[in-house]
Amino acid sequence: MAEPATVDIDPSTRLALYRSMVRARYFEQRAYDLFMEGIVKGTTHLGLGQEAVAAGFAEAMNPTDMTFCTYRGHNHTLLRGAPMTPLMGELAGRDVGICGGKGGSMHLTDVSKGAMGSYAIVGAHLPIAAGAAWAAQVRQSGQVSVCFFGDGATNIGAFHEAVNFAAVWKLPVVFVCENNLYMEYTPISAVIPVPHPAADRAASYGLESIIIDGNDADVVYDMATRTIERARSGGGPALVEALTYRHKGHSRADPGKYRPDEEVAAWMARDPIVLYRERLTAAGFDPTLLDEIEQAGLAEIDATTMEIRNAPPPPPETMMTQLWADGGSQWRN
Repeated sequence: MAEPATVDIDPSTRLALYRSMVRARYFEQRAYDLFMEGIVKGTTHLGLGQEAVAAGFAEAMNPTDMTFCTYRGHNHTLLRGAPMTPLMGELAGRDVGICGGKGGSMHLTDVSKGAMGSYAIVGAHLPIAAGAAWAAQVRQSGQVSVCFFGDGATNIGAFHEAVNFAAVWKLPVVFVCENNLYMEYTPISAVIPVPHPAADRAASYGLESIIIDGNDADVVYDMATRTIERARSGGGPALVEALTYRHKGHSRADPGKYRPDEEVAAWMARDPIVLYRERLTAAGFDPTLLDEIEQAGLAEIDATTMEIRNAPPPPPETMMTQLWADGGSQWRN
């Protein structure tokens, strides 16, 4: 597992990582609060506690690179640059939503920022990410796909198919397993014969076994930079297993009581934002500057919340739009 001592990151990048994690934390916590008010509709799958993975990779990616994520994808979409108000508007089913209020929490997309969608079907997006990487390879565009998925997806056939073809064709794609120890309500350790669901299977596809501390933003950024640039330069794919932990249940309907109290307490003590602030302070960063970052994040989510409260739902005439293709072949070109 990569250690913080091996990582040398410039001060501006470290501040950017902290800013990203803070913004993601405020967004997710406010999404929870608005759900409890009945403003956020349906269900939500929060990434509270997993911010370092999203921040580290987003900071390492080029603007034209492509992110593919799961229904627990708020952090990834936000930190690729999608604006906060349209994202929260989508969760709330408002017409200002980034998908017009029709997609909801599990289907956030902003192609203009390289956020190529969050996918509700477990594992379904891995072949899509590989396909996008193949297209980039053929076009010689220099783009890299980064595909995030949970530990449970490693038991899905699409995981093995996508990783296999990516390795055979040396596709520019980085697969990132956010291993939060549970596949919905079941411990991942109960359904796999190896300790690490992604890393221990990497050798089957000729790939390096990579396990990192997913709660350490420096370590995540360092590994993201190395694997993304290797993929971009023709070195082929990588399979990274980031060990992390969600602070809440699988979804809003899940109180998470199946997790041992001592396990939850141990991981809560390793909150990635608290740990990173402590590291920055110890490294000589001005605490006042860190306070200002937090205050700016809070002001942003407060402004977003006010806009969402006042935004209307999508007009009825949008109900029958964007439902089917016209059957033409122009899309092939």
